[in-house]
Amino acid sequence: MTAGPDTSTQTAFLEGEIVALRPLVEADADGPYPGWLNDSEVCRYNSHHVFPYTAEQARAWIQSIPLRDELVLAITLREDGGHVGNISLQQLNHVARSADLAILIGDRRAWGRGVGRESAALVVEHGFRVMNLHRITCGTTADNVAMRRIAESLGMREEGVRREAAFSDGSYVDVVEYGLLTNEFEALRA
Repeated sequence: MTAGPDTSTQTAFLEGEIVALRPLVEADADGPYPGWLNDSEVCRYNSHHVFPYTAEQARAWIQSIPLRDELVLAITLREDGGHVGNISLQQLNHVARSADLAILIGDRRAWGRGVGRESAALVVEHGFRVMNLHRITCGTTADNVAMRRIAESLGMREEGVRREAAFSDGSYVDVVEYGLLTNEFEALRA
């Protein structure tokens, strides 16, 4: 994987077989992370890559992450500690006990290896079992096959389509919405 700043002193927050998820730290802004948001292929299915993104902007964003309103984690590979992406439960609503799952796998060499799927499974389980969430959602463009497969592998149900809700590569595209309730999550794990 791509060499970056030394973040080896960071303790994993959640661990799977292939990934270790840890808090994002300012040093991540000095690694490959800002470049991911400048890569049109990496950002093909998200809202980034509209304006250039710098290490300074990444550092400011990392510093501004609200500790109780978003769970934002760096995805690293257990094999070498390389930072390959980020995952979050965002738009946390403490009254409705809901959150929205978002994943960015920025290092192309991590694509197709199950990194996103395992990271999502860890974060969703944490959301339901530790954060006491009732509902976790995610939305993705209709042509984002990888994210749709992840949502379905988590047991998320397709709940609807927001027609032409995103602008991507010169055209408007539909956004498919998925959701999973805690009782559905528990039933799948039983």
